[in-house]
Amino acid sequence: MKDYLSADASNTLYMNGSLALVGSGEYLPQMAEFEKSLIDDGVKNGKKPIYIQIPTAAGRESESRLNHWRDLGKEQAEKLGVESIFLPIYDWDGANNQEYADQIRDSALVYMSGGDPHYLANSLLDTPVWKAIYENYLSGGSIAGCSAGAMVLSSHIPNFRLSKSEPTVGLNLIPKIRVIPHFDKFFKWIPESAAKILLNIPSDGILMGIDELTALTKRSGSSNWQISGKGKVHILKGLKEQQLAAGDTISF
Repeated sequence: MKDYLSADASNTLYMNGSLALVGSGEYLPQMAEFEKSLIDDGVKNGKKPIYIQIPTAAGRESESRLNHWRDLGKEQAEKLGVESIFLPIYDWDGANNQEYADQIRDSALVYMSGGDPHYLANSLLDTPVWKAIYENYLSGGSIAGCSAGAMVLSSHIPNFRLSKSEPTVGLNLIPKIRVIPHFDKFFKWIPESAAKILLNIPSDGILMGIDELTALTKRSGSSNWQISGKGKVHILKGLKEQQLAAGDTISF
């Protein structure tokens, strides 16, 4: 694993782009204003009003599902008055396609949508596409990760479906932070054994749950993270246990 950042998650303070961790709802009408704000952040930093869709987490789903995500993102971009680019990166080979990587440069927003976080990490790690996403972020572009796309940004992703498996190496953008997306729905069905795995984080880690249609965002140039959306962000371990709602901020 390349150490793109030091192990101190606070180092994201020095990055030019906005970073959003989303519990669910990519491309939905309820999230349009929020997604527009991420594009605006990128444009303010000199990026082009382009909305890049990265569907890799769903790369093993059916063609009809992949088309659904493509069309949903395109409709959202049209409503927002920006250009959308759906990059058909469905596996590691696609993530090594330099032509796809080149299209990411200077885009205002790169959005990694939901699916399988382990497959997403294994597909993107140490590839030209991830390098392009990261470098675009360093130079002012926004990144949003929804569900699997949020989980993959940590240093490791727990295998709560396969309890005896080792965690998958993540993209290491926010090393200490582990996200449980769909949190308001999640613990209604998760077995106790899987919950214990998720709650077993490193001593210096921060575990949080993010509800559906809810986001935790560190805006370009800010030292704080802000909550937006209809639900809450639940701080579970690593900091004082608390629930944060839209408009609240937190630093770590």
